[in-house]
Amino acid sequence: MADLFASDSPPDPQADDTPGDGAPLADRLRPRALGEVVGQEHLTGPDGAIGRMVAAGKLSSIVLWGPPGTGKTSIARLLADAVGLRFASLSAVFSGVADLKKAFAEAKTMAKAGKKTLLFVDEIHRFNRAQQDGFLPFVEDGTITLVGATTENPSFELNAALLSRAQVLILHRLDEAALATLIERAEAETGKTLPLDDDARAALVASADGDGRFLLNQVETLLDLGLEETLDPAGLAQLLQRRVAVYDKDREGHYNLISALHKSLRGSDPQAALYYLARMLVAGEEPLYVLRRLVRFASEDIGLADPNALVQCLAAKDAYDFLGSPEGELAIVQACLYCATAPKSNAAYKAQKAAFRAAKETGSLMPPQNILNAPTKLMKDIGYGAGYSYDHDAEDGFSGANYWPEEMARQDFYAPSPRGFEAKIAERLRYWDERRAEIEKGQTGG
Repeated sequence: MADLFASDSPPDPQADDTPGDGAPLADRLRPRALGEVVGQEHLTGPDGAIGRMVAAGKLSSIVLWGPPGTGKTSIARLLADAVGLRFASLSAVFSGVADLKKAFAEAKTMAKAGKKTLLFVDEIHRFNRAQQDGFLPFVEDGTITLVGATTENPSFELNAALLSRAQVLILHRLDEAALATLIERAEAETGKTLPLDDDARAALVASADGDGRFLLNQVETLLDLGLEETLDPAGLAQLLQRRVAVYDKDREGHYNLISALHKSLRGSDPQAALYYLARMLVAGEEPLYVLRRLVRFASEDIGLADPNALVQCLAAKDAYDFLGSPEGELAIVQACLYCATAPKSNAAYKAQKAAFRAAKETGSLMPPQNILNAPTKLMKDIGYGAGYSYDHDAEDGFSGANYWPEEMARQDFYAPSPRGFEAKIAERLRYWDERRAEIEKGQTGG
């Protein structure tokens, strides 16, 4: 079966198409027919653009646009076989003008012999404007059928002249079902079952972020370990994680004092905080290091309960930069005391953690098309910006529109505390939630 997703570099057209037993699992599972490519049925199915081209036996030049590991290289190779074209490939990362001239000359020679060429260009956006223009005469006279692959928006990265001669086809990141299919194929190919419980299996799929090759590389690692025990998500994370550096043990006193300062600030004890601040500065600690920790504290432990805390800390940094020691150290003391006596909230900190976790779990889901800008004709044609509700034109300046990806339910990451300025923010959020519910009820007729 062959590459179910894009390879990092184009395959050698002269190489044996059947990987040996020692080849990486991802290579052994390359699809041998377009029907085996997973996750891109909107293109490869009977009603898809590629499916229709293959059925007609005629292929136009195309640009495959999609994230890594979604099938661009595989589709290009299989397209050549499906419509009877010679397959040739280049990588824009490693090729220059000489390589292009050679590819065009070979294509002309083969055309005279009655064999037309599909030229696959990986990372086509890496070619500069002049190099892109070099394709035009050979595409126009039929010397080559160009299939370009890119992870970047063609509207911005490819010449308008080249885009006008090629159809842009959008590949989707592989969804959970497609990734699960890859795992099943891997287990069938190797005759082994992944040593994972259901939750760990789901976590492995989520970690791939829609990239089939990455997933199969992780699967191969797990199978090669020959584990006897079944892993849960925590065990899987521990096994696959990268080691990180730790602090030097001879600086323990340094970290003990900064920890004591931070926790005294969090505990709203200005006297203890001032004591540990003095301990550090008297011992010769770099004042800018202390200031960096105060700036972090202002966001992590105070946040929007008192937005001025961050302003005070940054002003103290500027004052110290201006005055230096010892005069500027008084500004550090002022910032320390402000933070210690300010209302506390870690709502922003918790919101960041929750949002980042959700971003990693959901990966590269597209925002709804109605809130995407459409600066180019291509983007308008595929629906970007259609139906956008301009909030300033709505009642109370609030449209109540849905800004979340279609595959993702609305989330609540930020929960303001009842302290300080955040109490007012909480009131606003409650009001907007009520208005949103009213609008949704009106739209559904409930």
